[in-house]
Amino acid sequence: MEYFAVTGGRPLAGEVRVHGAKNSALPILAATLLVRGESVVHNCPALTDIQTALDILSCLGCQVRRTGETVTVDAAHLTGAAIPDELMGRMRASVLFLGALLARQGEASACWPGGCALGRRPIDLHIRAFQALGAQVETRGEHLRLTAARLAGRRLSLPFPSVGATENAMLAACGAAGLTRICNAAREPEIVDLQGFLQALGARVTGAGTEEIHVSGGLPLHPGTYRVMPDRIVTATYLCAVASAGGQGVLQGARGDHVEPVTAALSAAGCRVRCIPEGLQITRDGSLRGIGALQTGPYPAFPTDAQPLLAAALAGGTGETAITETIFDHRFRYAQGLEALGAQVRAAGETLYLTGHPLHGGSVEAPDLRGGAALTLAALAAEGESRITGLRHIDRGYEALEQDLAALGADIRRETLCVL
Repeated sequence: MEYFAVTGGRPLAGEVRVHGAKNSALPILAATLLVRGESVVHNCPALTDIQTALDILSCLGCQVRRTGETVTVDAAHLTGAAIPDELMGRMRASVLFLGALLARQGEASACWPGGCALGRRPIDLHIRAFQALGAQVETRGEHLRLTAARLAGRRLSLPFPSVGATENAMLAACGAAGLTRICNAAREPEIVDLQGFLQALGARVTGAGTEEIHVSGGLPLHPGTYRVMPDRIVTATYLCAVASAGGQGVLQGARGDHVEPVTAALSAAGCRVRCIPEGLQITRDGSLRGIGALQTGPYPAFPTDAQPLLAAALAGGTGETAITETIFDHRFRYAQGLEALGAQVRAAGETLYLTGHPLHGGSVEAPDLRGGAALTLAALAAEGESRITGLRHIDRGYEALEQDLAALGADIRRETLCVL
């Protein structure tokens, strides 16, 4: 069993490069299925979720090759439209392959997707979008089958600006004849990145980053090359790491415009964050203070994925903070781990109440991807030794979290516990 061994209570000082965005790379890799040829994706992070996406592509008959941070996918000869249950169960983003398969093959089948246990994460918005474009949906137990003799563009209005449903609608619409208008679309930077890749393939897609996206589908696409944007949640992680432990850090390649709600919250807590030519610089040379009330929401509101990271940083500070979660109903599973490290924290319904308090070392287990990263950040501020297990969750979203935090000056190692 692998775990992080962390010696906390020391300020950070260092530089780290922010790797490519997982939540951009996954839909972009799904979109490579739209092309009867070779796509090249640069700045593709080496994560377990990315490997799952590559395994799905291989199972569908694609030729996949990785060279460093560059992934090449040749989807000229697909051999099917069914995704194996085991691969679907590894991550929720596997659902994004359904829209691309429907557009390319006219059919797709899979079981319900897996991923972190963050509460109810239904895919009904995805299914409704497929049906609106002309797909027939058949469900048998835990399995789903989509078929469409012909997809036709139309106006889609999402009841909620779901990122995944917006991306799936964009992918399916590329295979639909005519114009598709996606209203109440998600506005996240990852949506803009997917549009950039689709445009590189010759697709006519506009409006990403706004509430209405237009896709003129049914057009022949061609091979393309694209570079994935830097990961804004990884950026938030390293900003919160310095905020938690104190000191100063430089995040090379980070995009300040992608994390403005996070930097605003950290500034309110007493950090200094500024844009520099290399990326972002953050300094914390006093105690963090509570920031009152904060609420997560769809972009451009405070991101749900950054909520545990901010909570971990504030837990070791002073003052009070109340964080209300509006996206996932089981997002506070990390609170028990914070308590084990000495935090004064209480979850009540959709709100987490924090009172800053000195932290101490302890042994905790990552409950999910961002919760595991959050507990690691809290350990940086905790006096003494800490052990974080459950690294399989953390490795889904970070190339080598311990190496990057060490580059920032943290005393952290990945160790292996021998079990007899």
